[in-house]
Amino acid sequence: MLSKADILDDGKSIALTWSDGVVRRFHAIWLRDNARDEQTRAPGNGQRLITLGDIPADTVVSRAEIRDGALHATFHPEGRTIPFDSAWLADHAYDGPAPAVAGWTAPNIETWDASLGDNIPLAAFSEVSSDNDALARWLAGVRRYGFGKLAGGPVKPEALLEVAALFGYVRETNYGRYFEVRTEVNPSNLAYTGLGLQAHTDNPYRDPVPTLQILYCLENSAEGGENMVVDGFRAAERLRAEDPRGFDLLSRYCARFEYAGSSGVCLQSRRPMIELAPDGELIGIRFNNRSTAAITDVPFEDMADYYAAYRRLGEIIDDPSMEVTFKLAPGESFIVDNTRVLHARKGYSGAGSRWLQGCYADKDGLLSTLAAIEAGRNSSKIPEAAE
Repeated sequence: MLSKADILDDGKSIALTWSDGVVRRFHAIWLRDNARDEQTRAPGNGQRLITLGDIPADTVVSRAEIRDGALHATFHPEGRTIPFDSAWLADHAYDGPAPAVAGWTAPNIETWDASLGDNIPLAAFSEVSSDNDALARWLAGVRRYGFGKLAGGPVKPEALLEVAALFGYVRETNYGRYFEVRTEVNPSNLAYTGLGLQAHTDNPYRDPVPTLQILYCLENSAEGGENMVVDGFRAAERLRAEDPRGFDLLSRYCARFEYAGSSGVCLQSRRPMIELAPDGELIGIRFNNRSTAAITDVPFEDMADYYAAYRRLGEIIDDPSMEVTFKLAPGESFIVDNTRVLHARKGYSGAGSRWLQGCYADKDGLLSTLAAIEAGRNSSKIPEAAE
């Protein structure tokens, strides 16, 4: 609850004090732009009804009162008094210490290594398909750890599309709505062989990359072929601790990625291997030795150190202490945040069979479905299957 409001700088900003003694400052123009009243926001969907140009540039707070724990601010020259909920203001306060270290992660993200063990976010397909609370718990685990598993799903082709429909929609690419992961003769991609694959993120040559990948097991009687996952954010944290300059180089300069393995396809992107938001938040990893093109955006004087950091990041990713390993059974699937978690596969023999299907989806659908369930806004799952 708010306890006090003080007008600062002739009304250009105010200082609010909460009952626990916390003080946060807000600018008048920010408050007016973020007003939640019905003349500023549509009641049904919360979208703004006005533009910033509709708000006078010389807007100030001429009066600020605390009534029933809420702020009631009067704006000049409009002469309008608008209420602001104290909890909303606390959740959206921007007057605080800036992150001290580049590479920080959001509070709902937890990085991990092999010690995660059996604490993989795991749920039964039937449960998350019928119970929103169970779905929310599983999706929250995927948000926190960047991956999760489902067990007990139907053993039939295209069942992975039902997984995607739990929270969002399939993202179709040149590989189709989904793709087969099994041995091929003269494959267009090394994923379609029995070779082991280094931990990697998928499709770094796309911009934007598919932010989620789903792999669904239909057959798995071959020797080997275990799946492995590595937290790219934890790998980046290790590199930063060992070699701050190397971390800076991999986040400051762009790498280049390309794929032209299919007729009529020539995909290219230019993005850093470690991607930071402007405020230093760690938001993405792109790492794929098969698809890395010639790196030409690093100055000559930094290239040797850049390659040393690139090598070290690969060594950290390959470190067995970083990996969580599991073997999928038919009807099991797993999902990875493709902007964070790298996945790999051990080699497997020609004996037996191994058949997985994979598809891509996007994280905004997963986070939207989770947020809607957590807010209690839906009585059934929001998205429908993408057809």
